[in-house]
Amino acid sequence: MKELTRAEEQVMQVMWKLCTANVKQILEEMPEPVPAVTTVSTIVRILDKKGFVGHEKQGRGHVYFPVVSREDYRHNLVKSVIKRFYDDEIKKFATFFSDTDLNERELALMKREIDAQLRSRRNRQPTLF
Repeated sequence: MKELTRAEEQVMQVMWKLCTANVKQILEEMPEPVPAVTTVSTIVRILDKKGFVGHEKQGRGHVYFPVVSREDYRHNLVKSVIKRFYDDEIKKFATFFSDTDLNERELALMKREIDAQLRSRRNRQPTLF
């Protein structure tokens, strides 16, 4: 999956929020400074070519909808960061969090979430007998 430019990601954030929208509706949700109609229209067409959005003809225009979910994009983006900046080693990536300014409470919350994920995975694994 390709990574998005900052402008493309900004439009995708709106698309994920709205689910379906035309260019005018996207513009209404864009933060200030709002780009030109032609700029958003071009970005949406690029996102369509990249496979991030699909479209349906509606009257003289198009209605666009996300094809890639926010979760799938986020997952692939994080995997890409781990590969590029942490030698494709999840342990190095995880260590990054302990070296940041996270307080003990935030680290404990992360640990709790990891423990919950581990329990969930154990419960999903089929038993052999």
